Amino acid sequence: MLPKLEYIKLARQRLGITQRKLASLCGVSTSMINQIETGRCKPSYDTARKIFEVLTALNDQASLKAGDICTRDIVSVNQNDLVIAAANKMIEKGFSQLPVKDGNKIVGLITDERIMREFANKDSKSVARLIVKELMEPPPPIVDKSTPVRALIPLIKFSKAVLVSEQGNIIGILTTADVLKLML
Repeated sequence: MLPKLEYIKLARQRLGITQRKLASLCGVSTSMINQIETGRCKPSYDTARKIFEVLTALNDQASLKAGDICTRDIVSVNQNDLVIAAANKMIEKGFSQLPVKDGNKIVGLITDERIMREFANKDSKSVARLIVKELMEPPPPIVDKSTPVRALIPLIKFSKAVLVSEQGNIIGILTTADVLKLML
């Protein structure tokens, strides 16, 4: 089932393309696109399907990808660092979580929330002496740089951070703060 024909004009305008450009991409006349958008003509199912396929493809190309908005300078800690060092780095950088590395491999995530939970159960000196490996959570999910940002929103909501890769190499990190910046 196809969307309503009224969506054609809205989608075209949102993408910032002319009726002529849409007509050219769909293999129909500019006049036909104009008549469809004004409601003077009802296209065949195949023509309408083709128009929506083109609009969807253009929308996918225009939408932001993970690689477009990720933070490429990843601030991390080593799994053998003291928790106090991780906490200080979080405070200094204004981050609520940091990836944890073992060499060049990301093996976990340390969060301010996890540190605070531990702090609630123990005195501050004993928490400060712990090593990151003892409090780290599993590593965040990894997505390809071409993943649309809209597809990542539920994932970031659940995991708080997503690593971005290109050909198997981690190139950046996305957090809720990065996605919220899109609203500005």
